[in-house]
Amino acid sequence: MNLVEPIRRIEDIEAMKQELKKTGIRNYMLFLTGINTGLRISDLVKLNRNDVRDSITEIMKSHIIIVEKKTHKIKKFPLCNSLLEEMDIYTRNMKPGEYLFKSQVGSNAPITTTQAYRILKRCANNINLKNFGTHSMRKTFGYWFYKKFKDVAMLQVILNHSSPKITLPYIGIEQDEIDKSYYNFSL
Repeated sequence: MNLVEPIRRIEDIEAMKQELKKTGIRNYMLFLTGINTGLRISDLVKLNRNDVRDSITEIMKSHIIIVEKKTHKIKKFPLCNSLLEEMDIYTRNMKPGEYLFKSQVGSNAPITTTQAYRILKRCANNINLKNFGTHSMRKTFGYWFYKKFKDVAMLQVILNHSSPKITLPYIGIEQDEIDKSYYNFSL
């Protein structure tokens, strides 16, 4: 089993965005949404226009509310301002109920998690990003959230983990600290 990692360098996140833009706006928005929400790929692909935009008023919603596929728990969260702006533009011409990350097969079916993996992995390979998979988006969210706020308890709640002992290794912080200790140790 390959261990996927968060993207730890902002330059790599930007390179990934640029690489994905080359493949289409849908793929770019999938990545952008993944790294800014911390959703699992199974929940990301199921998002539709009604989740982010009111079908009557056409106004962007203040919060997304979903039932997580893995945990069956309700998750409510706002979109950060930069994602909200891009999502507003991205969904403007979509029909109510249309999947945000629509497959090219069928009239209104979501992209599969397998196809999402292929697209993201290909772009990661193109920019020499190692240990990347669809779950890297969720881990990247967690890694940068922790780096910014240093609030493992809040991140634990957001990621739906049972303890901080799960959260820190999950986002790669524990390994970073171990590596730093080794680098600074010598006899």
